[in-house]
Amino acid sequence: MKPWLTCRDGAVRLTLHVQPGAKKTEPAGEHGDCLKIRLAAPPVDGKANAALLAWLADRFDVAKRDVVLLSGDKNRHKVVEIACALDEAAVLGLFQLQ
Repeated sequence: MKPWLTCRDGAVRLTLHVQPGAKKTEPAGEHGDCLKIRLAAPPVDGKANAALLAWLADRFDVAKRDVVLLSGDKNRHKVVEIACALDEAAVLGLFQLQ
């Protein structure tokens, strides 16, 4: 059981620590009780949030409208919900984590 991951009722909720301005967008392991994501977008005018949501939609193979930023609009600490029916093992596999 990961503290940053909740799977229930057809949705996956992720608690993330986002590092914008990285060379490429990729998962970077755990950061305390969060999953750390390096993001290749600048933290300007919502570009990092838009890039994060698009990257997650692609990673989970869902439409962009199925990925919602619940909190952390202007913060590195973000909570995101994805409408999909994956279990914890499948989500960990998407991020290549055990």
